[in-house]
Amino acid sequence: MELKDRLRATFVEALALDGDVDVENLKYRDIDEWDSVGHMGLVAAIEDEFDVQFDTDQVIDMSSFKVAEDMLSDMVGK
Repeated sequence: MELKDRLRATFVEALALDGDVDVENLKYRDIDEWDSVGHMGLVAAIEDEFDVQFDTDQVIDMSSFKVAEDMLSDMVGK
């Protein structure tokens, strides 16, 4: 499974999203589920799924699916 597919699945599971949400264009606070508490759960789920550790600046900067994808690509490759 590609990085993007795994990340999409992680977003869906961590934020308990349904099929109506366009995950790849999702931005922080676009939906009620991605609030500050949801953000921390999402970060933890991504770290677990990809066996990575984000630093504080990365956690703060993770403002969209695309940003998360770019961060992961830099950390684990494609």
